[in-house]
Amino acid sequence: MHMLYFIIQQMMYFSIPLLIVALGGLFSERSGVVNIALEGIMVIGAFSGIYFINQTQGALPGQPVLLLAILVAAAAGMLISLLHAYAAINMKADQVISGTAINIFAPAFVIFVARMLQGVQQIPFVNQFRINSVPVLGDIPVIGPLLFQNTYITTYIGVGILVISWLVLYKTRFGLRLRACGEHPQAADSVGINVYKMRYAGVLISGALAGIGGLVFVIPTSTNFNATVSGYGFLALAVLIFGQWKPWRIAGAALFFGFMKTLSAVYSGIPFLVGLGIPSNIYKMIPYVATLILLAFTGKTSCAPKAEGIPYDKGSR
Repeated sequence: MHMLYFIIQQMMYFSIPLLIVALGGLFSERSGVVNIALEGIMVIGAFSGIYFINQTQGALPGQPVLLLAILVAAAAGMLISLLHAYAAINMKADQVISGTAINIFAPAFVIFVARMLQGVQQIPFVNQFRINSVPVLGDIPVIGPLLFQNTYITTYIGVGILVISWLVLYKTRFGLRLRACGEHPQAADSVGINVYKMRYAGVLISGALAGIGGLVFVIPTSTNFNATVSGYGFLALAVLIFGQWKPWRIAGAALFFGFMKTLSAVYSGIPFLVGLGIPSNIYKMIPYVATLILLAFTGKTSCAPKAEGIPYDKGSR
C-alpha cells in the first residue's frame, strides 16, 4: 500500500500542472484564439514566481509566500499573453507563429534577466511548502494517505480551478458569451457582444493559468528554476486535444499523462519495473510516446471548437 500511496502522490505532482495549463488553453481556444504559447508563458510564470520566492522566503512563512508567488506568476503570465492577444486579435497575425515566437523568446529572456539579476541562470529556493499531513483529513484511512499526506496546497488549488472553470464555462453568462465568440463570432457580434474583449479575456485567463501552471510544475519537482518546464506546455496541448476541449475529460487526460510521467520518473523505486531490465531512457520516453500514440488515434475524432483560430473582422458583418 505504501508504494501505491507514493505513486499516486507523485502522479498528482505531475498531473496538476498539466491540468491547470490545459484548462488555460481551453479558455483561449474556446474564445477562438489558438494558444501555442503555453510553454513560453509557463516559463515566464515559473521564473517570476520562483524569483519572488527566492527574494521573500526569509521574510515570510512558507504557505503565504507560495500563495503570493502564485499571484505573481499569474500576473506575469497575463502580461506576456497580452503580446499574443494583440498579435492574434488586433493585428490578425498567424496565431501559431505568434505563439511560437513567445515560446522562443521566453527561455532566452528568462536566462538574460536571471544572469543580469544574480549572475547565474539558476534561481534556487528552499522547498518548505510540502504539507506532511492535512489536519483531520490526513488521518482518514486510505483517503488520507492518498490525498492529504505529503502533498502541496497547489494540488487543491488545481482541483478548485477545474471546478471553477467548468462552472464559468457552462453555468455563467460570461462562459456562454466566450464560447459563442469562439464558435460563431459574427452571430455574437450581431447581438451586441464585443468579440475582441471576450477574446482578450480568454487569452488573459489562459495566460494567468499557464503562468500558475509553470510555478506549480517547479515547486514539487525541484529546488531551483533553470529556465525550462521540460516541454510541459506542449504536453498540456496534447492533454487539451485528448480531453476534447471539455474540462472533466481534460482532467482525466491530465491524470493519465501524469501517471505516464510518474512511471518515467520513479521507475527505479518500483522493484517490478527494475527487475524487467529495461534501459532508463525507454522509461523517460514513455510520456511522449504515449502522447504520439493517443493523438494519432484520437486526433481525427476530437471535436475542436468550430471557429478555433479563425480571425474575426468586425467590419465583415
